[in-house]
Amino acid sequence: MEDDDSRKYNRKIVSFKDYGRFKLAEKKYDDTSLNIYTARLNDLREDILHKAKFKWSKSANYSYTEVSCLVLENPEKSYILIGILYKDQKLKPSLLRELSKELQLEAQSNKNYSSADDKLFLEDKTLRIRLVGNHISIQEVVTGLVCAILGHELENGTFWVEDWCFPGYCPKPCISSGSLVENAKILLVSGLDLVSNTDQLSLDLLSEWITGMAGCINVQEEEAIIARVIIAGNTIRGSTKIYYHKGYQETKSYDQLKIKEDIIAMHKLDTFLSNILHCCCVMLMPGEFDPACNYSMPQQPFHPCTLQKSARFKSMYGATNPWIGNIGGRIIAGSCGGPIIDIMKIAGLSQLSPLEWLERTLIWRHYAPTGPDTLPIHPFFKNDPFVMKECPDIYFAGNMDKYDTKLITADEGQMIRLICIPKFSESKIAVLVNLQDLTTQPISFGNG
Repeated sequence: MEDDDSRKYNRKIVSFKDYGRFKLAEKKYDDTSLNIYTARLNDLREDILHKAKFKWSKSANYSYTEVSCLVLENPEKSYILIGILYKDQKLKPSLLRELSKELQLEAQSNKNYSSADDKLFLEDKTLRIRLVGNHISIQEVVTGLVCAILGHELENGTFWVEDWCFPGYCPKPCISSGSLVENAKILLVSGLDLVSNTDQLSLDLLSEWITGMAGCINVQEEEAIIARVIIAGNTIRGSTKIYYHKGYQETKSYDQLKIKEDIIAMHKLDTFLSNILHCCCVMLMPGEFDPACNYSMPQQPFHPCTLQKSARFKSMYGATNPWIGNIGGRIIAGSCGGPIIDIMKIAGLSQLSPLEWLERTLIWRHYAPTGPDTLPIHPFFKNDPFVMKECPDIYFAGNMDKYDTKLITADEGQMIRLICIPKFSESKIAVLVNLQDLTTQPISFGNG
């Protein structure tokens, strides 16, 4: 009879496919034929027009027109306008305002750009019109949303909003015979912050738990069905230090110290990953403060040269930020939290939680709506890759202040699991997700 202590469990292996939506084949900055807002509007125009006509099909006496073609003919007549929302905010960062302060480039500490004086506009590629009325909530929208407005023009040139709508959830995907969901789990972790995180014990516990070196036989059996670990950004750094440009020597010393800290943290990450990669697949996403190939979204994967040990493993996969793909028959999408954090700055007076904003991005059908206004993104001219084309089964945001989750049912019955992954450096929590039933379980590796 085999002794229980000698049992061996094979690591679960599931299908994996990166849709490659956010990989940059080339970087072009010389095409001025279209901007990303025009591309975004073109991508979603037909869908939102269909949604608007369906929603207001019972409303009589309205016609569809462009913002630039709106002419005051009959004040009683209602129009459907489709365009991009623009939120005028005095507290929003301005490069010209910074330069006007005699080049005293201080990092802005304001984490809330909204105020009672905010104004809302709808624009297309040629014209902008101000929106007014009691049926709009300025604090719960952001710049960059494709929106349909039902209302009429006032004599002062503003547009009175009677109702509005957004593109809504992506349609339900067609299920093929070969897309059965596999019996496996994924582990989500974010914000390791290896530069500042001095709690080595929690990292060691995480590594040993994933590799099956911690826990009893039953725990090890459960760990074996973890098919992939997703590390969602800010692995090297969780924030950037605020400093002042006092002089060349001070800045140079700071940069040298920062580089040295990053190199030490990269070696620490390389060792951490190589221990896990022996027995489990890992997907590594860059974050806002990580030394990735680029700062603007979509951020490209870590360069293999920065992780010399880990890059040799076939079980290691460098992903973009944001990312979308298929793991074990489930469509999984998410980011390292930058778009959600930026939305909360723009809508700072709103009481919505990060999880609720994550759900709003599904309704807006866009992964990063505030870019490029306040969120730096790569210039795209022909299409907007951040427009959602698939309805994800699991949708996450990393580097949140606390763990939160919700299972929602979309318009066509799609079940979507929303997850806010907490910063591991502060919470010591990773999130385990069952691919079959979409249940989640927070796993704590400390007293955070």
